[in-house]
Amino acid sequence: MAEERVAQARIDKRSPIPMYYQIMELLRRKIHDGEFAVGAALPPERELAEIFRVSRMTVRQAITALVNEGVLIRRQGVGTFVAPPKIEQVLSKLTSFTEDMQQRGLHPSAKLLHFEHRAAEGEQAALLGVPEGESLLVIERLRLADDLPMAIERTHLLDRLFPHLHREEVEHDSLYALLEKRYAIRIDRATESLEATVADAAEAALLEIGTGNPVLRRTRVTYDEQQQPFELATSVYRADRYKFVIELSRR
Repeated sequence: MAEERVAQARIDKRSPIPMYYQIMELLRRKIHDGEFAVGAALPPERELAEIFRVSRMTVRQAITALVNEGVLIRRQGVGTFVAPPKIEQVLSKLTSFTEDMQQRGLHPSAKLLHFEHRAAEGEQAALLGVPEGESLLVIERLRLADDLPMAIERTHLLDRLFPHLHREEVEHDSLYALLEKRYAIRIDRATESLEATVADAAEAALLEIGTGNPVLRRTRVTYDEQQQPFELATSVYRADRYKFVIELSRR
């Protein structure tokens, strides 16, 4: 069993390499070699501390580092498990969350958090090219893949372009597919920015991660064929489950 092979492992307490780092690399190697499969539970911290003859704090430091890297995943009150590989998204193509997940054989779903009309303010108005006070439809959803929380999406749409859009229509389906089919909008391009930051308490609760855990914040302004911006979307992704890849070329 994998637990028995962990028990046979040793760390060098005389090494200048910190003990937590040795434990981290040992666990990473065993996961890479398949001794712990995807979804497998790690032994409890107390047991690992006894195996390595170190403090639980040292074990916790190693596990936390692997959780932050996305190698392991913590489930509150249950334990620590080997995480599936990160989802890679190439940023050279404009796609929706639903399309991204379906292309990877995952089942996308959503939980509608907010659906309301608000007046455009400051930066929102500037990015969408409208005067302050113009009505926006704000849709906030928790996005899931195979029932695992992946991201929080907050979308601002120009209200006048999408009249009579109802909350039931956006709760489960792809928003882009809905806008293209119902309103015949032709989506042309988008500008995006990515920022590494940490989850606040509300975001952490929704994403089922710890407060202060790393997340990726993504801001997108989307344009139609007439080069009119119609959507401002801000998303918060779990950094332990997502990796963005940018394709570059040099002619």
